[in-house]
Amino acid sequence: MTENQMRLEIEKLKAQKNIKIFAHNYQNYEVQQVADYVGDSFYLSKLAAEVDCDQIIFCGVKFMAETAKTLSPDKKVILTVEDALCPMANMISAQDIIDFKKEHEDFCVVAYVNTTTQVKAAADVCVTSSVAVDVIDNIDAENILFVPDMNLGNYISEQIEGKNIISWNGYCNVHDRVRKEEVIQKRKEHEGYPVLVHPECRKEVLDEADFVGSTSEIIEYATNSDEKGFIIGTETGVLHTLRNMNPDKEFELLSPSLICFNMKKTTLSDVYSAAAGKGGIEIEIEEGLRKNALKSLENMIRLSGR
Repeated sequence: MTENQMRLEIEKLKAQKNIKIFAHNYQNYEVQQVADYVGDSFYLSKLAAEVDCDQIIFCGVKFMAETAKTLSPDKKVILTVEDALCPMANMISAQDIIDFKKEHEDFCVVAYVNTTTQVKAAADVCVTSSVAVDVIDNIDAENILFVPDMNLGNYISEQIEGKNIISWNGYCNVHDRVRKEEVIQKRKEHEGYPVLVHPECRKEVLDEADFVGSTSEIIEYATNSDEKGFIIGTETGVLHTLRNMNPDKEFELLSPSLICFNMKKTTLSDVYSAAAGKGGIEIEIEEGLRKNALKSLENMIRLSGR
C-alpha cells in the first residue's frame, strides 16, 4: 500500500469508527498530516475531554495517551506504538513522592505532565510547560516540590516571587543535551535571527535565548513576529508546523541533538494499523488510580485560568 492509499484508508476508518487522531508537535510530518489535532501537551490534554468521538488514536508517547484516557474514560484511547516512552517520566516514582510528603508535610507537589499516571495520582497538581508559571503562581502554598524536570523547575523558580520551589533531579534527555556554545555558533551562522528555546533546556542555554516558551508559545511568538528568520531550540518536529504556518519565514534548528527518537517511532503505517484495529496498544487505567490522577489534571486546568 502506498502512502497516499494509506492516507485515504485512514480517512475512511476515521469516519467509519468515529476516530480522532491526536498528534504532538514533535511527531513525524506524515503523521501530523493525517491528524485531526496537532499541538502541545496542554492543548491535546484539554481536547481529549472536549472532543466528540468514540476513539482517540494518540501519536505521541505513553504518558500523553494516559493523560487522554484519564480525562476521557468513556473513550477508547490507542497509543500507536507501545514502546514510545518518555525517559524523563521514569525519573520519578509515586513512592518517591509519598516518601517526600512524609518528611515535608508543608510542601505542595507539582508534577510535570511528562510523568506516569501513578505519579500524577500522588501529586497535588499537574502542569504543562505552557501553563506551569501561571499554575504555580496561583497555588495557595509557599513551598513547592517540582518533579521531575530540574531545568523547567529552576526556570519556573526564577519567574515567580514569594515561593520556595525546589526541583527533582530529572531532565529531558533531548533538550538537556543542548549547550551554550551551540547558541553562540548558530548566532554567528544566522546573524540577527532570534533564538527561541524550550524551558526544558539548561539554564546556560535559556540565558542566551531571546525567548523561552513551550512549543505552542514558540509557534505563537514566531508567527506573530515581524522577523523573517528564527533559531528554534526545541524538538525538530515543531519545524513542520512552523514552516506550514509561516511559509515566508526561515527556521533553523538550534542543535542536531534536538531529535526525540521515541516521538519519531510512530510512522504512517502505525497510524493505519491502529485505526484498522490491528496495531497499537489500548490504554487502560484502574478507576481509583484514574480518579486520583484526574484531580491533579483538573487542578491544572482550574489554576491555569485558560
